[in-house]
Amino acid sequence: MQQPNQRGGQRVQQQQPFNPLAIRTKKNQLDKNDYAKMALVQVWKKEWWRALIPLVLFSLPAIFAFSWWWVAGAVIMTVLYILVRSAQVMGVTQMEQSNVLFERVMFEIDQRQILMKRNDKEGMALQWEMIDRVVQTKDAYQMYLKGPAADQLPTGWKGWVAKNFNVPVFLHLPFKIFNSPNDIKLMESLLRRKNFIPA
Repeated sequence: MQQPNQRGGQRVQQQQPFNPLAIRTKKNQLDKNDYAKMALVQVWKKEWWRALIPLVLFSLPAIFAFSWWWVAGAVIMTVLYILVRSAQVMGVTQMEQSNVLFERVMFEIDQRQILMKRNDKEGMALQWEMIDRVVQTKDAYQMYLKGPAADQLPTGWKGWVAKNFNVPVFLHLPFKIFNSPNDIKLMESLLRRKNFIPA
């Protein structure tokens, strides 16, 4: 996984000009375990059918010459696939370049960018072009970052694996970090204007 600033975000070290129209949140820190659980749910909602591939492939010989060894082998390979894919997703939280996702930050959000601020002098700016989609849950916004472009992926089978077994990278903004219900409405309006949620 690439750091968000490698996907286009920029580290900001100086005081940002005050923007009275920006939506400012309280400080928040996303727990790594919570992130891993949310990422696993997203991956397996989308990829559940892939777990059936080793089950079917390794069960095929049992159709022609039934043996419990073939069935056991198919189940073992399926479980191994699930464990390896889940470990890949959970491994994102342990990578050094992912630490920025789990820092205690406040957000300043406006038409131009999403600013993640550690304090008044340090932060990282994410441009809206870096956001692929936004999912609104009952208590939060999840803002998914775009993956690397096709020309940034390795060639050959490594590129195929990187494209098809990508790990979702997202910002999690619970409603509780917004300072007022009006700020949530402003955020919703901004996301509508950006065509991330339906009007």
